[in-house]
Amino acid sequence: METMEQLYEKDKFTSSVTQTSWKPLIRQMFVGSGVILNFLIYGLFFGATTVFVPQIRKQANSTEAISTETMSWLLSSPSYGGLPWALIIPIIAKRYGRKVPFIILWIVTIVCVLLFYFSTSVTELLISGFLQGMNPSIQFTVAIMVLTEYTSPKYRGIFLTLKSATVFWGVWISNAIGTFYHWKNIGILIFICSIYNMSILFWPESPVWLATKGRFEECAKCHRWLKGDCEDSEEELKQLINSQKENLRRKQERQLDKQKHCVMKLYYSITDKGFYKPLMFCLLTICLYHFSGKMACIGYAIDIIQKITVSESTAYQGMLVLDGVTVLGMYIGVFLNKFLKRRTLLLGSSCVGVMFLYILSIYLYLVHLKVISENKYLTLFILTGFSVTISCGPMIMCFCLASEMTPVKCRSLFLAVYALLSNIVMAAVLNIFPYLFIYFNSHGSFLCCAITSSVFISILYKVLPETKNKTILEIEKCFSDKNNVSKEEVELLNLNKVCD
Repeated sequence: METMEQLYEKDKFTSSVTQTSWKPLIRQMFVGSGVILNFLIYGLFFGATTVFVPQIRKQANSTEAISTETMSWLLSSPSYGGLPWALIIPIIAKRYGRKVPFIILWIVTIVCVLLFYFSTSVTELLISGFLQGMNPSIQFTVAIMVLTEYTSPKYRGIFLTLKSATVFWGVWISNAIGTFYHWKNIGILIFICSIYNMSILFWPESPVWLATKGRFEECAKCHRWLKGDCEDSEEELKQLINSQKENLRRKQERQLDKQKHCVMKLYYSITDKGFYKPLMFCLLTICLYHFSGKMACIGYAIDIIQKITVSESTAYQGMLVLDGVTVLGMYIGVFLNKFLKRRTLLLGSSCVGVMFLYILSIYLYLVHLKVISENKYLTLFILTGFSVTISCGPMIMCFCLASEMTPVKCRSLFLAVYALLSNIVMAAVLNIFPYLFIYFNSHGSFLCCAITSSVFISILYKVLPETKNKTILEIEKCFSDKNNVSKEEVELLNLNKVCD
């Protein structure tokens, strides 16, 4: 019987040496396109709320047709609806692989878009929103797995930042359709996108998942099909196989009393530095993103701009301009991400964005005191500066950093906790933001965003590590505490022996 090393060398020798360098990229793009298109669909759904609310109000000739409270629930319903999926999806991905959750998402999306298009009441739109909750949960969990496990380190940053930009392409397109046409036309575009997503059926399985299951021969084939057989790719494959061989050996040693000690294993996993430290960093970056108010400004764009400028036409124009500069800013961020370090891009752009928030708050307060008169072009200019800078940094980097810092060990548990907490943060901010405008006015709301963002920036400046151009395993080693891990394993094995 062949050893793993002999099998690895044999597969390496028999792999195609004539493979051209562009084939791995094309194959990674094939898988990545299916993932990224789901982000576009989520953006289309999210942006639809911004435009169908004023259309329904206008048709009913009453703002009470959809109250501020109802609108806040319509915007936050996908985040709340995603809470159970945040726990279910990683379990499915761990047990059945990375393809199955995306196939389930495809079916759920078809149901959502049909309910969205044929809806006749706000209740049906709310139900559609809650069902869409699977999409953001996929974004925080399995999408991160796929884009990190299926792509090479040199392309990984581009894929991870492009996916975030794609969400806001969806928002922009959705808002444009709702500005010039009936909002239900958005549903037609979503259905067309869903047809392409049948390509998920032709994906290979994740090499990392195959390795965790001990299917090393299939792992090697899928890895080389996706990433080629260059020296860097082969070294990554060798590290992956060796690390998972060691993990499987340890699992077999701990099978003596698995059920009695599952709670203890969960405790040791959560208290491991390799788990809670990257989770803390990921949550800090997602809090910086949402507490900056950028996502809330997108969702409530028409109401916010109309309240500031007292002009409906300016509100729609401003919404489309801000959507456009958001997408532009994210692509600038993708470009800068190729040359700048992750920390530099995140913290630098965040500082500039917060500066615009302070300027906007002071300007609106002076307008409120009637010291100066409001100028809609100046207001849009400051909002544009804020949008571009936040788009360059937090909007793309929080998901990029979360994807890179997710550990291979306890990967599903980590992403489940991260998705759960991220959905709670996003839902809470979207729910609370309109009430900030009611009680603190526009200048007070932006000041709150600026202060909270400043706090998160100062914390991240002190603790955030650099992850650029490192493999997943190299990043994981930065957080691991080998002495702590070995001690826990010894304690667990001793307890198993006592029980026996």
